[in-house]
Amino acid sequence: MRFVELLTEAEVRRTHEASLEVLETVGVLAHFAPAREVFKKHGCTVDDETGLVRFPAEVVEKYRRMAPPSFTFRGRDPQYDRTIPDDGPIVVTGSSAPNVVDPVTGVERRATSTDIANIAHLINELPGFDVFSISTLADDAPEGQFSLSRFYPALKNCLKPVRSNTPNMDDLRQVIELGELIAGGKEAYAARPCINHHYCPMVSPLTMDVDSTEAVMWLTERGLPVYTTVVPNAGLTSPMTLMGTLVVGNAEFLAITVFQQMVKEGTPVIYASLPTVADMRTGAYAPGAIETGILLAAQAQLAHFYGVPSGGYIGLTNSHSNDAQSGFETGMNTVLGVSAGATLLNMGGLFSSLMAFDFAKAVVDNEIALMDKRAYRGLEFSEENLALDEIAAVGPGGSYMSRKHTKSRMKTTAVLPKLAARDMRQQWEDAGRPTINDRALAEARRILSQPNEAVWDAELDAKIREHFAGLVAGDATPLEG
Repeated sequence: MRFVELLTEAEVRRTHEASLEVLETVGVLAHFAPAREVFKKHGCTVDDETGLVRFPAEVVEKYRRMAPPSFTFRGRDPQYDRTIPDDGPIVVTGSSAPNVVDPVTGVERRATSTDIANIAHLINELPGFDVFSISTLADDAPEGQFSLSRFYPALKNCLKPVRSNTPNMDDLRQVIELGELIAGGKEAYAARPCINHHYCPMVSPLTMDVDSTEAVMWLTERGLPVYTTVVPNAGLTSPMTLMGTLVVGNAEFLAITVFQQMVKEGTPVIYASLPTVADMRTGAYAPGAIETGILLAAQAQLAHFYGVPSGGYIGLTNSHSNDAQSGFETGMNTVLGVSAGATLLNMGGLFSSLMAFDFAKAVVDNEIALMDKRAYRGLEFSEENLALDEIAAVGPGGSYMSRKHTKSRMKTTAVLPKLAARDMRQQWEDAGRPTINDRALAEARRILSQPNEAVWDAELDAKIREHFAGLVAGDATPLEG
């Protein structure tokens, strides 16, 4: 497939050169002392008093070329493993919202571990989603089990790859212990880690934090799957031009990529981002704006230049309900992304600029995801698909409806949506004029009323609960209560 290109080849190279200039002359502020030691050991100039690191261009070029061309997400069941770009585009849920829209009352409230279990069950059954990035926090987490109360119900109820982060090293070690119990031991987990980690150690502009940097370094040293996202915000943390924001975000991507390669050469990475332009009328965060799609499309071009997979948080919305704004912001931006060759789409279920998860929106976004994947496939040009023999057989004035050729391809040529209305208006009227939200919520309730085949056996569950005393229940429940 040929991809949309917003920049010429010369403009891509100039953007890369500008990023190298920023890294060499402006530098990156690295707050984590061990990270500064890594940079110093591998040829960067480090000021230990200020924490400023400057990157000679030849050092960046040496280490960024070590990044491999693919990244693999692994699930509890290997049939759900996905490698990008070859299996792309893969669709990942939005993550870490503090709130959920209660699917029974419609009232927004704090999310719990039970909500996570329900969302995991839902995502496991929706074919448009490939990775469950844990969608919410868990307000009912016992003290000392903040991250366990998220990962345990997520992994228990979903066979697909599960992805999230942790706030500190104690939580990260707990999560790895959980993974080892699931895998059957440390060696088994090291051979096939089923937990996928994600952090944002780059804090725009051009700063590396402590906690996330430490986690990325620790995981990278051990060869466990981890990737990062850069989040420049034009007007607030990057220049108020799209190209200036592109340069800042690209410099940040290069810095963290170089860091990971210095820690362990050949570490898989993703050029992942959430680039935004602030609404300067109020300073509002605007991840649903079309500029997010434009910037991510440009970053996909840069990722092609670097030979690494790309994508990020491109299907988000500022809307507070499952309305037209929610649909057009998620739909337009993700189509821009796939058209440019992005193979990782973080979308699915979140409203209000990542603040709340909604079950019905997740079901709608599943349908958008299936359309995005069909768009990515494109026309699939081949002599067979020109169908000249079929055209000749039917001839002028004939019908293709009853042809074997049509029947064999009707489910693969076109997306057959479950939610989008394609019936006659009278049929819709007779059904009570259901909205897309009505249909989506009914589908979510239907799925969650069914047994969840993803749940592991009682013996493993008992072993996990014995190891982590006081763990949340982690069970999915029907949405009606």
